[in-house]
Amino acid sequence: MNIFKSHFWYNKSQRNGVFLLVLLIIAFQCIIVFVDFSSDKIIDTNSPEVLAFQHKIDSLQKVEIENRKPKIYPFNPNYITDFRGEQLGMSLDEIDRLLAYRKTNKFVNSKKEFQQITKVSDTLLHKISPYFKFPDWVVKRNQQTNKSYYKNSNTSIKRIRKPISTTDINKATAEDFQSISGIGPAFSERIIKYRSKLQGFSFQDQIYEVWNLEKDVANRVLETFKIIDKPTIKTQNVNTITFKQLLKNPYINYELCKKIFNYRDEVAELQNISELKNIEGFPLDKYERIVLYLVAE
Repeated sequence: MNIFKSHFWYNKSQRNGVFLLVLLIIAFQCIIVFVDFSSDKIIDTNSPEVLAFQHKIDSLQKVEIENRKPKIYPFNPNYITDFRGEQLGMSLDEIDRLLAYRKTNKFVNSKKEFQQITKVSDTLLHKISPYFKFPDWVVKRNQQTNKSYYKNSNTSIKRIRKPISTTDINKATAEDFQSISGIGPAFSERIIKYRSKLQGFSFQDQIYEVWNLEKDVANRVLETFKIIDKPTIKTQNVNTITFKQLLKNPYINYELCKKIFNYRDEVAELQNISELKNIEGFPLDKYERIVLYLVAE
């Protein structure tokens, strides 16, 4: 009994303190239970103050949502990957069209050309095109083209179109090509130089191979000029031609030239020019053009 006595033995002041503490606890409990702290005041949710506060909350929520969205930085659309295209909202078909175009070693140089190739909607193009970043020389060229087109449009009424000397694309002069809207002295000379390099156009779509010539302008050229007389092209024997001579073929690069020579060394002599198709990695889409300049004898 003496063990518990020391723990429950209090003097008078201590007992008064414990008693006062118990009274305070009981009083607070009674206040919480019996006193009504609720208010009968009805808050009007359509009041200007509440609506302004709610509008401020909504604005902050929108800002937070925008901040959480992935940021889009300027990019070159020629290098869009599957993952990047999906982030931008492109469909798989649209991405595949762009990748297939890039595999032909061609580049998109304007947002209009991007839409023509990928067939994206106007809405998506308007959303992502502000972030397109093309090389400086492309931007400068587009600006010059637009200025030239605007100038030609303004002066087209005043200018009297000169009659062309021929409709044969292989005989047309620089002045003849300049009769086409969008072609000035620079492009007309470029077409003639490329025609000389090819020894004449054998296929009408070779006009699209002229460097930097817009597809729309090339289409206008073909509306006026056709291949009337096929060119006479000087051919060379693939079994005796030298490496440097073969490199002069407009459709053969250094790597393909090496493959042809390696194949010629393996078979000793090509019996038929169609054997070129047996070369691993040979560009079959360019076969008809390449063999314009080669024979197997």
